[in-house]
Amino acid sequence: MSWFKRKLKGIVTPTKEKKETPDGLWYKTPKGDIIDTKVLEENLYVTPEEGYHERIGSKEYFDIIFDDHKYKELDKNLSSADPLEFEDTKKYVDRIEAGKKKTGLNDAVATAFGKTSGHDLVVACMDFGFIGGSMGSVVGEKIARAIQYAIKKKCPFMMISKSGGARMMEAGFSLMQMAKTSARLTQLSEAGLPYISFLTDPTTGGITASFAMLGDINIAEPGALIGFAGPRVVKDTVGKDLPEGFQTSEFLLEHGFLDFIVDRRELKEKLEQVIRLFEN
Repeated sequence: MSWFKRKLKGIVTPTKEKKETPDGLWYKTPKGDIIDTKVLEENLYVTPEEGYHERIGSKEYFDIIFDDHKYKELDKNLSSADPLEFEDTKKYVDRIEAGKKKTGLNDAVATAFGKTSGHDLVVACMDFGFIGGSMGSVVGEKIARAIQYAIKKKCPFMMISKSGGARMMEAGFSLMQMAKTSARLTQLSEAGLPYISFLTDPTTGGITASFAMLGDINIAEPGALIGFAGPRVVKDTVGKDLPEGFQTSEFLLEHGFLDFIVDRRELKEKLEQVIRLFEN
């Protein structure tokens, strides 16, 4: 029994004295491999062996896309109010404040203007960390203003979608943003300017049902979850068993909903090719 018990005192470090590995030093991949977070960051948050795309925020996407990490952020100070005085398990105003502290943003989308490979570009990027990237009135307004800014600058507009859908705490105010952003995209098209829609994990709900699938060119990251409703809801609606992985970017590409899938590490290069294509 001595094999399973330590009889001598002093050779075991008391639990209270043990030190945990500092947070942020290592990253565990979906397959269980452990890699240095610095390696992950240098690889644009894509695991080197698996090619798994970790979720990132707007700042990281802007640094990838814009030349020399230089860009002008638009309408930075717009922030949601509480028009319906929504109160559930947690007050909406408290959820907003928690989102601000978590992400450093005032709402679930950031918009910016800069150059990518020397070409002017306006980008709107959603952040899933802010109330699940849900779309409320401020998100819709910022996207609409960003599209208007692209029209003013006569340059392409890129939307990076990452969202759980419409923001239930704003009810009808949220749903109206689907129509508003889609109408503004019509104005972009009438101005003869391209709209590049980039779908990342996850892109669902009213986002998919509006601007996310309206691109002149629709592209996505590998393995992204893209759909309107969840698999269980879809199955109950159609009354049939669904193919495995039917809401992945690979399945959507195979069935004609996407133009191509792009690895994040090649995003800037592909963007340049797309913009040149539209210019020609």
